[in-house]
Amino acid sequence: EVVADTGWMDDGACVGVDPDLFFPKRGDKDSVAAAKAVCATCQVRVECLEYALENSERFGIWGGTAEKERRRIRSLRRRARHAAEEES
Repeated sequence: EVVADTGWMDDGACVGVDPDLFFPKRGDKDSVAAAKAVCATCQVRVECLEYALENSERFGIWGGTAEKERRRIRSLRRRARHAAEEES
């Protein structure tokens, strides 16, 4: 079993912030915006997003994105991979 390096988590802007902020109730746009505002200041936002994508995190705000946004990113990456494979 491969364990992802999560050392970057210690450098997250979310350290010390109530974790519930990053798991807002469905449709709570104010809480989503508040969580994303924390992410916007974060120096490890990219690492966080990649972690969420690689681990198929289905809930919460990760790397400044909600699950719907991460699904779209995964879909776009799959399409790009398939297009690249067809070209080679």
